[in-house]
Amino acid sequence: MSGGVDSSVAAARMVEAGHDVTGVHLALSRTPSAHRTGSRGCCSREDAHDARRVADRLGIPFYVWDIADRFASQVVDDFVAQYAAGRTPNPCLRCNERIKFAAVLDRAVALGFDAFCTGHYARLEPDDRGLPRLRRAADQAKDQSYVLSVLTAASLSRSLFPLGGALKQDVREEARERGLAVADKRDSHDICFIPDGDTAGFLERALGRAPGPIVDAETGTQIGTHTGAFCFTIGQRRGLRIDFPAADGRPRYVLDVNPATATVTVGPHERLATGALTTSEPVWCAPPPPQGSTVLVQYRAHGDAVPAFVSHDAASASVAFTEAQHGVAPGQTAAFYADDRVLGSATIDRVRPGPAS
Repeated sequence: MSGGVDSSVAAARMVEAGHDVTGVHLALSRTPSAHRTGSRGCCSREDAHDARRVADRLGIPFYVWDIADRFASQVVDDFVAQYAAGRTPNPCLRCNERIKFAAVLDRAVALGFDAFCTGHYARLEPDDRGLPRLRRAADQAKDQSYVLSVLTAASLSRSLFPLGGALKQDVREEARERGLAVADKRDSHDICFIPDGDTAGFLERALGRAPGPIVDAETGTQIGTHTGAFCFTIGQRRGLRIDFPAADGRPRYVLDVNPATATVTVGPHERLATGALTTSEPVWCAPPPPQGSTVLVQYRAHGDAVPAFVSHDAASASVAFTEAQHGVAPGQTAAFYADDRVLGSATIDRVRPGPAS
């Protein structure tokens, strides 16, 4: 129970369904603020109090689990290290993989609970053998199956997502009807441990300044400077700190981030084209697709799933897009779908510039 409307309604639905429910709020920050900052954080003492008030309203036990140290080492430190290496991580996936559906689920099972329920917008439906399969939510605008694509079949077998078939507007209305004070509370989004949304500033405080050149890929000349290559990600257009415009007047995009030389290379949009990529350590929550078959691949949390051919083994998966994609970056997660059903995911290691195969 984060203290938001989704997990509150999820808990209420589980109580109404007759389950023996216990509410748990995760204390993820070592120094939680007293009040929520903007709409990004979900770890303030105010959020914990909101969750407790909902639990009291539902008449269920409520606990705060301090898991801040593990969150810092396995999510925050990893986030910083990935950016320092010139990669683009998604901390929400890492949190689901290593904290919520690993550390928390393991503790819940050890304490004798049968399942772990969250307010994520995704559906679990049994296949022909009765095994739970992860599917996109009914509310496509709120679908969170991408950030759950890192889960294993074993984790899904002990998971419940009661909001998967609901529309967000209906969830808020239901919260009002149930008398939950969080009915109109703003959603949290983006990176919870950077509540002000200033990712570049957060990374600069963590890594220190490391000035370097911004180079034009077309001419090879330096056209600007920066205070840290880690502040940039492939595909970025805004905030490039370029001293003068391109000769053709078109915008430039980040094409490459080289942490070894602290060099950021920029160029026109067409040079972002990616025809293929390779990934590492695929995790399959459903039977993997046949070798060389066509699946849908989503490589951004709010991006579209696009057709691609995929081949895989135990250690890696290779993806060849049917149409070139733009702005694909190492460190991102590629989630694999068959229609609206999640097959699994893997971390992007290398991208191959150029047209599709």
